[in-house]
Amino acid sequence: MNERRLRLELEPSPLLATALVGLHGAAAACALLVMPAFPGGLLAALLAGLGARAAWTRALLRSRASARVLELEGAHATITLGDGGTLIGEVAARRYVSRFAVTFFLRRPARRSLLVTRDMLDADSFRRLRVWALWGRLPAVATKQLAA
Repeated sequence: MNERRLRLELEPSPLLATALVGLHGAAAACALLVMPAFPGGLLAALLAGLGARAAWTRALLRSRASARVLELEGAHATITLGDGGTLIGEVAARRYVSRFAVTFFLRRPARRSLLVTRDMLDADSFRRLRVWALWGRLPAVATKQLAA
């Protein structure tokens, strides 16, 4: 593998899907409590639908527009979509990194945000992604260390 390029194949995240549906469901319940008439029911249905759509596209990766493969090279990222199309863009300086997820934003020419959770990758790939997101480059290992 090239030290300057990282290819990550994303897996569906049932935990993120559950969180998205649950939080949108809670928002729908709040909308019903505040607006109990027809507008509240309509808003609740729209919020629940939005949660289901977000879980389908962003967490379960079932949509044609879902990110399936992420390739990182320097300050640029290439995202391969479910329909085979690609998005190439410069990664914005604003990134969020935690033990559980990494979020970053593409700009010029493609504009898109991407959230990668811990269960979308194996442990080593997620660690490499976190290092890249924090430091802007991939961790390098000396060849003598690999032989040991």
